[in-house]
Amino acid sequence: MSDLDHTLTAPQDIFILHRLPHRPRELLRAWDAADEYVLESLADTPPNTRVLIVNDTFGALAVALQHLQPVASSDSYLSQQATRINLRLNNLPESGVTFASSLDTLDGVFACVVIKVPKTLALLEDQLIRLRPHINVDTQFIVAGMIKALPANVWKLLERIIGTTSTSLAKKKARLIFATLDDSLAIPANPYPVQYQLENTDYWLINHANVFSRDSLDIGTRFFLQHLPIVSSATDMIDLACGNGVVGLIAAERNPNATLHFVDESFMAVASAQANFYRAFGTERAATFQIGDGLSNFAAQSADVILCNPPFHQQNTIGDQIAVQLFKQAKIVLKKGGALWVIGNRHLAYQQDLKRLFGNCTVVASNTKFVIWQAKA
Repeated sequence: MSDLDHTLTAPQDIFILHRLPHRPRELLRAWDAADEYVLESLADTPPNTRVLIVNDTFGALAVALQHLQPVASSDSYLSQQATRINLRLNNLPESGVTFASSLDTLDGVFACVVIKVPKTLALLEDQLIRLRPHINVDTQFIVAGMIKALPANVWKLLERIIGTTSTSLAKKKARLIFATLDDSLAIPANPYPVQYQLENTDYWLINHANVFSRDSLDIGTRFFLQHLPIVSSATDMIDLACGNGVVGLIAAERNPNATLHFVDESFMAVASAQANFYRAFGTERAATFQIGDGLSNFAAQSADVILCNPPFHQQNTIGDQIAVQLFKQAKIVLKKGGALWVIGNRHLAYQQDLKRLFGNCTVVASNTKFVIWQAKA
């Protein structure tokens, strides 16, 4: 795509915006019609309005509203990095946006709150409960999304936690929901994080709201756990895209001499993984926990084994771009002779990318739904 294809024209200005991870011939924009709708609705926002932006996927809202010095809260490290990159791309200071993670405590009261509806409604519930003390009856409260991503439960959550709602007309298949605080509503207790006992073990797993399969062990991970390797010579093993860290936890149990490294781009995932590991092993067992863009912070040829259950969607967009990026990084980080273990649904056909990148790929195990592949450096 040309730069023109990456150009967002909004009432605030014209901006060049890109997605992460980068792809040479990107076919998707870094914003959607819901972002455009929000920016139109905030065209006349006065200076010095205190603005909170939640779940801004690639920074379109934060970049366009940078002149208002917004706080941008997200559970996604990639979202924050995309926002920083897009600020620099438009010659805007990073200091114009205050970044907060999904687990950070907010300060003060906001005059305007904009929430892009996340894929996980549990995350939305957690976010609404956390920000409820930081709004008042005068707060302009906007929830935005594409119509296909706005189930009825979004309205139910808003009316239970915030107050009365009204809805905009649809525009380009996007819609805005406006909520007004009903301060007679009691702030509900936050049900997150949740926990459950890992089947056939004594481990209890703590899971924050945005963790995949937070209420029970998913069938793909169950299959992966049954086939995790025992590598007596391994000193460093990585649980890549770790989620709640259960894969790395069991790998640590089976490889007692290895240091486990947990990495994910979700703040809630890494917090869950850290809590689960320390609950299982205490602080004496060596482990690291990193929030980041895959393996970008790891040294080349530093890992013996990398275990990965890669995500195949980015919010509501399905694709293999994140998985392929993780595979490329793994090839660099693995020691010579080290192995990348990948599990995925059969239809994802990761073996094609693994063979192209590593020159080899073998099937470790498979069933009717999942395949575990191994590629060696």
